[in-house]
Amino acid sequence: MDDIEIVHVLKMMAMAGLKVAGPILAIVLGVGIAVSLVQTITQIQEQAVVYVLKFAAVGVFMIVAGPWMLQILTSFVTTLWARIPDVH
Repeated sequence: MDDIEIVHVLKMMAMAGLKVAGPILAIVLGVGIAVSLVQTITQIQEQAVVYVLKFAAVGVFMIVAGPWMLQILTSFVTTLWARIPDVH
C-alpha cells in the first residue's frame, strides 16, 4: 500500500465520519440555538431544558436516520475489508 492509497483510505474515513456525525452535530447546534433564543426571550435560564431537548432531538434523529448511518458505516468497513488483500 503506497502513500496515495493511504491518503485515499483516510479521505474515505473522514468522509464517512462527516456523513455520520455531521447531521447529529447540526441538530445539536440548531436545537441549542433555538432553546437559547427562547430562554433569552422568556428569561428562563434552566440548563436542564437544553440538555433534555438536545438528547430528545438526537434520539429521534437516530431512530429515523439510524439505518442510513449504519449503511454508510457498513459500506466503509466493507470497502476496507475488500482492500486487505492489496496490502503488501
